[in-house]
Amino acid sequence: MKDSRIEQLADVLVNYSTTVQPGENVLIYAIGQVHDLVKAVISKVYEAGGHPYVQLIDQTIQRELLLGANETQLGVMRDADVSFMKKMDCYIGIRGGDNISELADVPGDKMQLYSKLLMRPVLDVRVPETKWVVLRYPNPSMAQLANMSTDGFEDFYFKVCTLDYGKMDSAMDSLVELMEKTDKVRLTGPGTDLTFSIKGIPAIKCAGNANIPDGEVFTAPVRDSVNGTISYNTPSPYQGYTYDNIKLTFKDGKIIEATANDTEKINEVFDTDEGARYVGEFAIGVNPFIQNPMKDILFDEKIDGSFHFTPGQAYDEAFNGNKSSIHWDLVMIQRPEWGGGEIWFDDRLIRKDGRFVIPELECLNPENLK
Repeated sequence: MKDSRIEQLADVLVNYSTTVQPGENVLIYAIGQVHDLVKAVISKVYEAGGHPYVQLIDQTIQRELLLGANETQLGVMRDADVSFMKKMDCYIGIRGGDNISELADVPGDKMQLYSKLLMRPVLDVRVPETKWVVLRYPNPSMAQLANMSTDGFEDFYFKVCTLDYGKMDSAMDSLVELMEKTDKVRLTGPGTDLTFSIKGIPAIKCAGNANIPDGEVFTAPVRDSVNGTISYNTPSPYQGYTYDNIKLTFKDGKIIEATANDTEKINEVFDTDEGARYVGEFAIGVNPFIQNPMKDILFDEKIDGSFHFTPGQAYDEAFNGNKSSIHWDLVMIQRPEWGGGEIWFDDRLIRKDGRFVIPELECLNPENLK
C-alpha cells in the first residue's frame, strides 16, 4: 500500500503512542504482509533517535511450529524472547495476518502450553516494562470481516486510527473521576443482569497510548463481587476459533456456567487455570467511528456504546488480584439496534442504550469526539 496516511500513522505510533526518545530500543513485532508500515515506522524511529529492531512473523509457519510444540522447546523460546524483551524500551506490535483462523486447528492443549509457557512470560515483561502499542493493519481479510470493500475499509481504518486522541484523552477525565468514586456497578440488557463492585480499583483511560485504534476507560471488578448473568452479543475470535452466543453466569466472582456455539470448547478455555473463570477487566468503549463488530478485538472492544467484561488476567494498573494465562475481551454492545441496555453506578443511570445520560459524561457521546 502506497499511501501518505501510512506516514501519518507511523508518526502517531512512534511520537504519540510510544514517545520514542533518543537511544531507546524499539521492537517492531509484525505479523503478515505489513512491510510498508514497518518501513515507515523504522524511518520514524530513526528520526526520533531510537534503535529499531524487527521480528517478522508468518502465521502459517507459526501454526506448523505449534502443531508439534513441546515444553522443552517452548521453554527455550521463552527464555530467548524474555531476554530480548528485557532489552527493549518500546514495543510496536503490527498485526496483519491474512486469516484470523490460521491457528484454529492447533489442538487446545498445544495452545494452552503456548499461552502459559511463552505468551504470558513475555507479556509479563512487555506490558509493565516497555512503552507499548499494538494495532491491526488493513488488508482484504479485515475488509471482508467488516463487510466492506477493501478501499472502503482502508478509508475507515485510517479515519479511526488517526483521530484526535488528545481530545479524547481530555474528555475521558470525567469518566475516570466518576468510576474511581463508584462502588456498585449494574449492567443490564437482553439476557444480561450483572452486578459487581469496582470500589478501590483505579480507572485507566486509553486514548491512543497502548492500542491503535483506541477509545476505552477500564478498571476491574473486585474479584469475588461479580454475580448474575451476561449474554454477549458480538462474535469473538480466540486462539483461532470464533465463538458466538456466549453466555456466562457468575457466582461470587466465578464463572459457574458458560455456554456458546461450542460449549465444550469454551469451557476448555475457562479451565486453562483458576484465574480464567474470574474477571480481570471491565471497560467502557467510546470510539465514535467504530460502530459494529468485525471479529477483531482491537477494534471491537472500542465500539461506541459498548463495554467489555474480560475473563482472565487483570492489568497491573487496575489490579484486582486475578492472575491467569488468558485475557479474553468479550464485548456487549448496548445501542438500540443491538438490543439496548443500561449501565448503573451506585444506583444512578449513567448510560442508556449506548449514550451517556448525565451531564458530566455527555462529552463522551460520539458527536462530541469526532
